[in-house]
Order: sequence, then structure tokens, then C-alpha cells
Amino acid sequence: MKIGFIGTGKITSAVVTGISRSSIKYKKILISSRNKTISRNLKKSFKKISIIKDNQKIVDECNWVFLSVTPIVGKKIIKNLRFKSNQTIISFISTISLLDLKKMIKVKSIIVRAIPLPPISLKKGPVPICPPNKKVKAFFDKIGSTIEIKDEKLSINFWAISGMMASYYETLRVMSNWLSKRGVKKKEAQKYITSLFLALSEDALINSKKDLKFLVKDSQTPKGLNQQGLKEMLKKGTFKSVTDTLNIIRKRLNN
Repeated sequence: MKIGFIGTGKITSAVVTGISRSSIKYKKILISSRNKTISRNLKKSFKKISIIKDNQKIVDECNWVFLSVTPIVGKKIIKNLRFKSNQTIISFISTISLLDLKKMIKVKSIIVRAIPLPPISLKKGPVPICPPNKKVKAFFDKIGSTIEIKDEKLSINFWAISGMMASYYETLRVMSNWLSKRGVKKKEAQKYITSLFLALSEDALINSKKDLKFLVKDSQTPKGLNQQGLKEMLKKGTFKSVTDTLNIIRKRLNN
């Protein structure tokens, strides 16, 4: 199997890295030269990678084609590419629907939308896909945890959540800087904050079958620091702003 990537941004880099470190069997990975730095780094890091200047050549030579460009670029280039009916096409494009992709691609090939995030390079993290597809699920299960979604309207909610990644990192950065300003060395502050939230996330994952409200409750003691912290953030509307932001992102995805 030959795998092709049209677009070489952060997500392509992460997915290609995950594939290259996995048990997925493939002959070659063809990547576009759109981002020269990323494409060259991938080629240096892994043996079975070729950089291709012509997107049509990637489509012509590959069994699976991944669309990993921005929506603006996608609308410009996809309609001009000649796909084959026996191909599997996987789109990472946030605001181009399955119906629009089918119109652009024209042939009756397998088309799946997927939402991988950067930790996929570590073979970690969920990958929502829509519509369900056994082969695509088996593929992503080797570099992450696939979540199959039947209803594309429902999948939009997962796209909205994926838009909170930078906000999460910003929260870590703010807390790390807070420690640094109080005399803790920057590297130590960052290590503490990232390690702490990794541990909390792992604990939440282990207990993910329970309602998360129980974790919220169990992490507090009467008049304790966590109870105070939660009350202050509730008072300031911090968590309402999270919901409001998700609603705004979702509205954009629906347009």
C-alpha cells in the first residue's frame, strides 16, 4: 500500500510520524512539498518517505490519500485533482463536509473525515472518524483510539472540541509562568505543571466510565484549596466561557 498526504502541516507531520513508528504495513509514504521544512524533516527521519511536488502525482500513485490542507486551500485544489474510484480518501479538513467533498472529488471512492491531533505522533489520543469504516478504524487503531461516528452533524461537536487544544496549552503556560514569577526556575515550573496535568488526565482516563462530576467532588475537601479554587473560577464564569467558546466554534463549523 502507498499512502499519500496532500498538505504538510503540523497534523500531517504528526500522523506520518505515528504511522512510521507503528505496525502499519505500507510500501511508501508520499508527501507534498508545500511546507519544505516539515517535509524535509520527515524525509530525514524516516526511510520510506518521498517528497512530491505535484499533488496529482500523489493521487495517481497512492491507494490512500489524506487531505491535510486548510479549508481555503482545499476548496481551491481538490476539485482539480483526478481521484480514482478504488481509492480511500481521508480528509482532515475541518469545514468541508462529506457532501461537499463528494462533489469536489466526483468519483465514487471511499471518503472519510477524521480528526487526529498532534499526540498521534506518540500513538496516543482519540481519532473520531465519520462515517464508520472498518479499514480506516483498523488503521487509526494502530496509532491511536478510533471513535466511529455515524451522523456527520454529531461529528461537528468533536471538531469543536478539537479547537480547544491551544486553549489547554495556554492554561498550562499561564500556570507555569505564575510559578516562574514566584522564584521557580522556568524548566522546573514547566516540568511540574505538565507532569501534574498528565497525571490528572491519566487518572481521569482510568475513571472515564464514571461521571466526571465524581472526580470533581473527590478532588475537594471541605474548606480545602481545591474547593476554594473551584468556587473562585465558578464565580468568575470561567467554565461558562468554555461552553460559550465551544458554541461559537460549533456555529462556525455549521456555516
